[in-house]
Amino acid sequence: MINRRQSIVAISGLGLSLSLRATSAQQTATKQAVKKAGPTEGLVWKNVLDFGVEGRAWTDLKRARDFDRFPAEAEGKVPPAVWGLSRDSAGMAARFLSDSPKIAVRYELSKDRLAMPHMPATGVSGVDLYAKDDRRGWRWVNVSFPESKKVESVLYSANDNKREFLLYLPLYNGVDKLEIGVTPDSHFEGLTPRPKPIVFYGTSITHGACASRPGMVHTAILGRWLHRPVVNLGFSGNGRMDAGVGEFLGAMDASVFVIDCLPNMSPAEVTARTEPFVKALRQAKPDVPIVLVEDRRNTNAEFMSGRNAHHDGNHKALKAAFDALKQGGVDKLYYVLGDGLLGEDGEGATDGSHPNDLGFMRQASEFRPVLEEALAAQ
Repeated sequence: MINRRQSIVAISGLGLSLSLRATSAQQTATKQAVKKAGPTEGLVWKNVLDFGVEGRAWTDLKRARDFDRFPAEAEGKVPPAVWGLSRDSAGMAARFLSDSPKIAVRYELSKDRLAMPHMPATGVSGVDLYAKDDRRGWRWVNVSFPESKKVESVLYSANDNKREFLLYLPLYNGVDKLEIGVTPDSHFEGLTPRPKPIVFYGTSITHGACASRPGMVHTAILGRWLHRPVVNLGFSGNGRMDAGVGEFLGAMDASVFVIDCLPNMSPAEVTARTEPFVKALRQAKPDVPIVLVEDRRNTNAEFMSGRNAHHDGNHKALKAAFDALKQGGVDKLYYVLGDGLLGEDGEGATDGSHPNDLGFMRQASEFRPVLEEALAAQ
């Protein structure tokens, strides 16, 4: 027989159970409502094309797609592989001022491949936000984590102080559309692209392999350190001092040209192509400094048969071409040594060839004094 005390406990237990169920149902309903509304609900969206994108050269020429690196007329004039790779948005960035307490991005990618075996989706297809601090300079804020071709993400949720922001676009994917979301009552001012960029022409390393996110490529790091716009013309496996690419470089209003193609070239190709390429560029741009960069050494070259001999041959061929150009009267010509680009401890690359974030920081440090000297001459 159940006594009165047992009845009270049973009724209390039933009430607690019903209460827990009600609470659980309320929590589920709340989560569903939040999920339905989304973290970007109520934001005002700004199309970056309305104020301009840095790193997009030849702005006076028509593009097949808004975020292509080359203009449409380059198709057929540059090698087909270069044209295809130029449709990645590597090096492009949007700058803006805002005091919004929340900043989001909404963008659409052009390719299904969001990541690569040796490079994460954050670097291949992510967008990367930096904020300027009056005391410490550029500070990293956040990166998007793409899970599909359509990405919508809050990258900033802090105070409402007005500050400058810098948003880097994906390295190894193209962009069909990009918008920045801010709160309706906040200030937003899109900043127009700065003139006279540093132009980098090179290989997959310049393209950005294998940075964890777009802001960690040495081209982007140097842009922040030197307070300069940059144009990234890195083409994975296809930085070969092509004459067609050189013609488009010669049409640019650059502050410095950085030619970093040796990882895709043999010593014989370096000998055959360097002098004609530099002479043509110098003829097109008589006063713009040109920087030639030696091949980095694979971080595991000592364990890979023939790699150090290949690097030695490339270095020797480039130095010979550099000396011949200087003796031939080509001025404002500068040189970056390759041996220290990734450091000496073997830790600067993801796969022995392509820098990791540590390698890119080291590479930027090696480039910096040479670029500062070249910019001072300009």
